[in-house]
Amino acid sequence: MNWIAWTILFFLIADFLLRLAADRMNLNALTDEIPKPFQTVFDAERYRQAQSYLRTHTRFGQITAAADLLVLVGFWFGGGFALVDAWTRSFGWGSLATGLAFIGVLSGLKALVDQPFSLYATFVIEQRFGFNKTSPAVWIKDRIKALLLVMGFGIPLLAGVLAFFQHAGSSAWIWCWALVTLFMIVVQFIAPTWIMPLFNRFEPLESGELKDAIMNYARGIDFSLDNIYVMDGSKRSSKSNAFFTGFGRHRRIVLFDTLIAGHTIDELVAVLAHEMGHYQMRHILKMMALGILQTGMLLFLMSLFIHTPALVDAFYVEQPSVHAGLVCFGLLYAPVDFFLGIFGHWLSRRHEFAADRFAAATTGKTRPMVEALKKLSLHNLSNLSPHPLYVFLNYSHPPVLQRIAALENKD
Repeated sequence: MNWIAWTILFFLIADFLLRLAADRMNLNALTDEIPKPFQTVFDAERYRQAQSYLRTHTRFGQITAAADLLVLVGFWFGGGFALVDAWTRSFGWGSLATGLAFIGVLSGLKALVDQPFSLYATFVIEQRFGFNKTSPAVWIKDRIKALLLVMGFGIPLLAGVLAFFQHAGSSAWIWCWALVTLFMIVVQFIAPTWIMPLFNRFEPLESGELKDAIMNYARGIDFSLDNIYVMDGSKRSSKSNAFFTGFGRHRRIVLFDTLIAGHTIDELVAVLAHEMGHYQMRHILKMMALGILQTGMLLFLMSLFIHTPALVDAFYVEQPSVHAGLVCFGLLYAPVDFFLGIFGHWLSRRHEFAADRFAAATTGKTRPMVEALKKLSLHNLSNLSPHPLYVFLNYSHPPVLQRIAALENKD
């Protein structure tokens, strides 16, 4: 083992132990007493159910993480990367086809490991707590569609990255950065109208009091809005949500059908005001720009290591190649990605607070947003008292009690 192998192994174990400790602290932070703002929302039984849901998900997540680590380390030290590399080379294909086959086989093996855990999470855990509405047929169709999307979009993108690193010399990372950036932008435009409808049905919100209230609010903040869409989220889960996606004439504001069923008009307007706030304050563009910058940094660092024999040697691959270097660098990059992820979560939480303030200020009401947050927490069995370390590592949204306190302090 060289220094690269020791670095990767150390971080894999350290990351696992850190997240295990955060999970334990998160569970220990649970209390028997319902937080005061929720005492009129949660009854004792629902509160116990929310805590049971958290415990079940946490323990299952720990089992999944341990299995992932053991499989990866076993595959690594069992010579799995070297065996797949030798096997794909044995076909005598060109370097590009061999690289696509190598990464395709590894991705397929990873998917095979993941599927049993996904099945259990959906059809056992989510089913037990009354959330799952997915049928086995829908679950299978979703995976087939996802596979076809990966083949249609992912393979050409990967082929471009491999080709540039094989033939473009020291400027390869710049060409790859341009290619990946273009891909990210294109996906933002086509996802709402082409990709997402492959998985869910989107229907324009019917005319009526709710639509009138939303359209009046949008006009009041000078937000151009042609339509609001309702997504059949109940096809897969009883959980509720709303989101904003896309740019320009391809942008969409979407309400889950389950959300509409459980909230008043004022609360729904507040939820959509929050989503519009993200757009008006350019949070979506800022996060996309951050993603592009992070991609550029990743590709630059990869250009420094991808042709280094020590990188693939750490995984017992005898013959250096771009495709093996790309996969091995992905594991070496994990510590950088860890810290970038923490920064991204921190920035996202700030954006959520800002969008809450925007919704309260532009609707002129704090109470509807507060009540919507309470109902969403009740309906989705949210953890009301997460540990700060767990929030720091994992939360892209602030804990609900902090959001409510921030809104109420605004008054």
